[in-house]
Amino acid sequence: PRPPPLTNTRHIKSITTTMKLAILSTLFTVAAAFTSPAAPKTSTALEANRRDALAQIAAVGAAFVPLSANAVRDNDAVKYLGGGAVVDLNNANVRVYLKMPGLYPTIAGKIVSNGPYANVGDVYKIPGLSSKEQEVIKKYESRFTVTTPQADYVIDKFNNGLYR
Repeated sequence: PRPPPLTNTRHIKSITTTMKLAILSTLFTVAAAFTSPAAPKTSTALEANRRDALAQIAAVGAAFVPLSANAVRDNDAVKYLGGGAVVDLNNANVRVYLKMPGLYPTIAGKIVSNGPYANVGDVYKIPGLSSKEQEVIKKYESRFTVTTPQADYVIDKFNNGLYR
């Protein structure tokens, strides 16, 4: 069941206020970084305390600003992860083999567990692969390819979190 929509206006206003404060502190930090140092002048203890307090506030605000993700967005091998007819033996999820009758779950589990593969022919070298299983793999061999294993997909090869 879906959670009910947010209707608590006090909670929404609190979130909005927090976001505004984070944006304001970020802007203040950026502005402070680009100001040119003025001619040296004597400062009072009050000015020094104020400056220190503002610097601390800016530092705390900057800590809450999310950093950009270092995601690879232009990976040419994405088309081989199950969205098309050709499947990458090194990076595709085990559930991709559902589209190929006879492979899922036993043979698909063996393929995913025994990689990485240097070429498509290496799939026949899986330990414990029966001749019958090799025949099923041979049936779909033209639909397989091999690309460099990507660390981003390793965790998803066995379980991508999709359940029926």
